[in-house]
Amino acid sequence: MTDQPSLLFVFGLGYSALQLAERLKPQGWQVHGTVRTAEKAEKLKAEGIAAQVWAGEGRPDIPERAHWLVTLPPDSDGCPAARAASYVEATAASVTYLSTTGVYGDLNGGWAMEWSPVNPGSDRATARVKAEQQWLEATDGALRSVRLPGIYGPGRSPFNKLRKGKATRTVKPGQVFSRVHVDDIASGLEALMLRPQISGVFHLCDDAPAPPQDVTAYAAELLGIAPPPEVPFNEADLSPMARSFYAECKRVSNARAKSALGWQPAYRTYREGLKAVLKAEETAS
Repeated sequence: MTDQPSLLFVFGLGYSALQLAERLKPQGWQVHGTVRTAEKAEKLKAEGIAAQVWAGEGRPDIPERAHWLVTLPPDSDGCPAARAASYVEATAASVTYLSTTGVYGDLNGGWAMEWSPVNPGSDRATARVKAEQQWLEATDGALRSVRLPGIYGPGRSPFNKLRKGKATRTVKPGQVFSRVHVDDIASGLEALMLRPQISGVFHLCDDAPAPPQDVTAYAAELLGIAPPPEVPFNEADLSPMARSFYAECKRVSNARAKSALGWQPAYRTYREGLKAVLKAEETAS
């Protein structure tokens, strides 16, 4: 535990950050952060989050001694927030940057450990590496870089496309992906906020890398519908973005997050995670 102030400032109040906010607010944390539109800022203010519109220029209004969480995607010059962070050491209790396991490139099905070297195989991943380096320099090496695989949760899962009849099952032999439920991201980030003295790379992911077609088939089973037919990768009608994901195959380890943070994923496999998503969506409807 820590006696640091219970203040969180988020550059980019999006899907994962708002899930963290929902965990922290009942514990007395004050949550501040940036959004892109005035409409979203007003909505979040009504929910008790001090949101402000920030377009990447100048200095946003950040409380002293807040824990910083950066979720913004990088551009070709790196992280927009890092370029405005010359004041980080004087004002931040800690800095956590949400990155991606894409920085490791293709491991041909091998394991990406938290200490594995980066080897980005795309422009997107190269930009992530650049952003991480910018934050390392801004924090004098005290950065907590959280590298995430595919994220799913309520409103963002295979159920969405299955319900619309737009789901596919692309099969590439040997292909597996790691993934993480948004609740497990939030619990891992909370563990980091309570340990501001810890720095380094952390993976928040489940314990069961799996072929994507198996995940879609299980989601269809939970909905009580027939799964879409399997389509060989070389015959699949994929967007360039989707095809680029299949260019890399890796399994992601969460060993360091478990040992250093005392964290465990609540949803160790996609099976438990999808059941929880479906229950949450049914409860909300």
